[in-house]
Amino acid sequence: MENRAQWGTRAGFILAAVGSAIGLGNIWRFPAVAYENGGGAFFIPYLFALLTAGIPLLVMEFTIGHKFKGSAPLSFFRMNKKTEWLGWWAVLVSFVISTYYAVIIAWAISYSIFSFNLSWGDDTEGFLFNNYLQLSVDPGQTGSLVPGVLIPLLIVWVITLGVLFKGVKKGIEVANKIFIPTLVVLFLIIVIRAITLPGAAEGLQTFFAPNFEAITDSSVWVAAYGQIFFSLSIAFAIMITYSSYLPKKSDLTNNAFIAGFGNSSFELLAGIGVFGALGFMASQSNVPVSEVVSGGVGLAFVVFPQIINEFPALNGLFGFLFFASLVLAGLSSLISISETYVAGFSEKFGLSRKAAVGFGGGLAAIISLLFATQGGLFFLDAADYFINQFGVAFIGLVEVVVIAWFLHNLSDFQAHANGISDIRLGGWWKICLGVITPIVLGFMMFDLFKTNLLKQFDTETGNYEGYTDGFILYGGWFVAAFAIIVGFLMTLKRWDAKAVDEVKKEVG
Repeated sequence: MENRAQWGTRAGFILAAVGSAIGLGNIWRFPAVAYENGGGAFFIPYLFALLTAGIPLLVMEFTIGHKFKGSAPLSFFRMNKKTEWLGWWAVLVSFVISTYYAVIIAWAISYSIFSFNLSWGDDTEGFLFNNYLQLSVDPGQTGSLVPGVLIPLLIVWVITLGVLFKGVKKGIEVANKIFIPTLVVLFLIIVIRAITLPGAAEGLQTFFAPNFEAITDSSVWVAAYGQIFFSLSIAFAIMITYSSYLPKKSDLTNNAFIAGFGNSSFELLAGIGVFGALGFMASQSNVPVSEVVSGGVGLAFVVFPQIINEFPALNGLFGFLFFASLVLAGLSSLISISETYVAGFSEKFGLSRKAAVGFGGGLAAIISLLFATQGGLFFLDAADYFINQFGVAFIGLVEVVVIAWFLHNLSDFQAHANGISDIRLGGWWKICLGVITPIVLGFMMFDLFKTNLLKQFDTETGNYEGYTDGFILYGGWFVAAFAIIVGFLMTLKRWDAKAVDEVKKEVG
């Protein structure tokens, strides 16, 4: 496949992979998860999960993309024609995620502007839901478009589709070479400022204080695997797509270690910055840090504006840096998520890159307007919950079981990776993917179905209220089923003749 796009440099690929992994969840999910699961002691199961699931899965997906040189659907088709649906399942989950992920980035753009004059006022929660999102309809109703969300949303899609139009080397690689170093610098400034605030030491003490009893609880280990799994962009079709653009001589194993530890390092940095700021807020409010700990949307758009209000000086600048960081982290992830279906549609239907970007990206942009309405937050919450809980983790479980247990491809992939990598894979790699990861993910899915399937779906943060069982169940399951059903339907369409010829040429 001499005509296939390629990364210009190894650094470009690594920055793109790290940029995909570093997203909004690193900043607002990891700190709360670590705190709730043993504090400093959580890093023991977290590191174990990284080494036994995160990096092994990254190596596997890097190898699939590099070996079969295609988007996720095409790579699975080349691996075994009967597994093409699995690639489309992952691609369509990414498609759904891109439609609402773009809206959260739009919120961050708005809030970066609001920071300069603290437009949110003293009631930051009321401002978010009532003034900004104009959440004034019942779940299931759309209401009208909200201009304050619509305008930045259009900016998000113009940037994202503009980067994708430019291609892999001149678009995605160049964008990540700008976004990721800038993000790291901005967040370092935030962290340095946060840990020098009054009360920051108490916040860091709360974050790092180890509760070693917690690591005897199986739910803490499941939380560690869940965090690693969701934060590394595994089973989104992203890493398979990105690695398909690597040249023949590429150190896959080393790249996986760099991407994995790079992502985890940023999560740790985020935890330090967030808890330093939460410690300051607790000291200003004269309450324990435990009373101000939050995660998710509530942390970013309710708690952080409260913290910024209390800043002794330059609070507008600090607010801008924080929300600008969210924008950069979000854009790098959205670009990677969107590339999965751009590549898939291009290869399946024989479309030019620009046509695939226009079709796939344009369709996602149009659907994302639903989340920019007055009832958009309700739709966003339902889609996010089901896709994250019953989409990504389930795909990962099926992917590992199909490859390790049914196709028995791990030895073949091991030989491929070892042939071009400095760090050689041993038996531990196959044990991790064939035994440890399926057991942990299987337990996660069993627990999720058992505890959530038949009850009302409360969010972890408690920010969203007023749902009915019918809206969450039927709306959420519709989104989850959409990805599976359309994925199977896509396999009924024959591959573009050019892609078929390339399959024959590559695999004989």
